[in-house]
Amino acid sequence: MIRAHAVINRAALAHNLSRVRELAPTSRVYAAVKADGYGHGAVTVAQALADADGFAVSSLDEALQLRWAGIEKPVAMLSQQLDATVCDQAAEHRLEIVVFHDSQIDALTRHVGPPITVWIKLDSGMHRLGFASSRAEEIETRIADLNTVAIAGWLTHLACGDEPSRPETPAQLEDFFAATQGRTGLRSIANSAGVLAWPVSHVDIVRPGIMLYGSSPMSDRNAADCGLEPAMHLTAPLISRNRIPEGEMIGYGATWRTPEDMDVGVIGIGYGDGYPRHAPSGTPVLFNGVRVPLIGRVSMDMITVDLRDAPDAKVGDRATLWGGGLDVDEIARQADTIAYELFCQLTPRVRFEVV
Repeated sequence: MIRAHAVINRAALAHNLSRVRELAPTSRVYAAVKADGYGHGAVTVAQALADADGFAVSSLDEALQLRWAGIEKPVAMLSQQLDATVCDQAAEHRLEIVVFHDSQIDALTRHVGPPITVWIKLDSGMHRLGFASSRAEEIETRIADLNTVAIAGWLTHLACGDEPSRPETPAQLEDFFAATQGRTGLRSIANSAGVLAWPVSHVDIVRPGIMLYGSSPMSDRNAADCGLEPAMHLTAPLISRNRIPEGEMIGYGATWRTPEDMDVGVIGIGYGDGYPRHAPSGTPVLFNGVRVPLIGRVSMDMITVDLRDAPDAKVGDRATLWGGGLDVDEIARQADTIAYELFCQLTPRVRFEVV
């Protein structure tokens, strides 16, 4: 019997891309498939999103994985440091480089091979990666003087786009627009939150990530509200069902005790598979459309659930941990994390299937 099993739905991925197109109809779309396609499989996702205009990854290794799989669309590396080898590989495989630090310009200055396409990243207020906006003209001049480098355009990243009432996003947009006004090249700002909540950020290219996988980045809207479909359905089997007397402890640390004589189920998934260890009692699990609560601590290989509301659940039935009618964002909130982490932390013990 298959234990933890994740089904990746290509149609849902394609639907979510079409939703991006509906929201930003005049923008090109670079789909973020970094971190192995947010845990869904980078090649699988890129193939399902073949209608995207390009892809965004973190590093050279991630970019080459797409190229070796036959993905020919533009691929931008968002946070790759540069040396001679990286520059040569980028030129050979037609990879786009996001330039965010002076050390990268130094490496580009030494490049003598085929031309490289770069994006200039400005720090409009997030203070993570990027040149100060006040340096835009200086950086543009330095890079434009390099014979083997072509500037595709300018980008920045929103820090608080998922909270529409925050003042930081308008301030970032104002900063970026002022710094890039009249400059050569395309502009790119919007992540998923920008696509959903900040139309003014759509400009030439949007870079959606988590929304493509069916999760909402917004603090005030769930995935269904945003018109998104879950791309991953994670299930595991019920491996035990036992009648436990009133007052007995369940699991490590005796953190939960039975309030009455009741049936307790054991599901074959745990933090060894990537299910969040800190998911508290009460976190929902789905059996044939019936929600039952997790009880006790998550173990390496197992979780325990209260089956009083699922009298028909039997050993061998599969429980839904997220997807398939159970919003991953709800599970993330229960575990005090985000869907990004839940997707990305699934381990090789989980068997993946693409449909």
